[in-house]
Amino acid sequence: MPMTEKQKMLTGDLYRPDDPELQADQAAAKAWMARYNAALVETYAVRRALLKELLGSVGKGAVVRPPFHCDYGYNIHLADDVFFNFNCVILDVAEVRIGTGTQIGPAVQIYAADHPRDAQERRSGLEFGRPVVIGEHVWIGGGAIILPGVTIGDDAVIGAGSVVTRDVAAGATVVGNPARSR
Repeated sequence: MPMTEKQKMLTGDLYRPDDPELQADQAAAKAWMARYNAALVETYAVRRALLKELLGSVGKGAVVRPPFHCDYGYNIHLADDVFFNFNCVILDVAEVRIGTGTQIGPAVQIYAADHPRDAQERRSGLEFGRPVVIGEHVWIGGGAIILPGVTIGDDAVIGAGSVVTRDVAAGATVVGNPARSR
């Protein structure tokens, strides 16, 4: 039996993002974001319950300050005590895993979505995803961008405004565009 476009997306194969099933999933995530982002005055317990409705997993003590934006939500996994500041974006066409105690500054963008490098293939509308893994007790400064397929090791520091194009070793501090060790 051939794979659905959603199955292709979840396994990292080329897929068509305009597939009706994927469009329905995005519409559901968009409706959820409208509710979540409108809950600015709601309690922590209400926001946590809302997070559990959409995200793949939400650890104890995880906080995501609205506004928050994502593609699907179900590919996002937050461990215990993860903290997201305001206005973060996760393009979660592939799995995004964030480890215990990681702190993420405002306006951070995490991209698991990618596109073919070949122009002809790109024109066809096909996309693919590459997972992003962020270890435990990582600190990501405001405005940083994490590109598809990147793994960030435990206890790493990503400087504000950095663009992370490659894996970051555990305990390393990287800054700049592209992000490099200090």
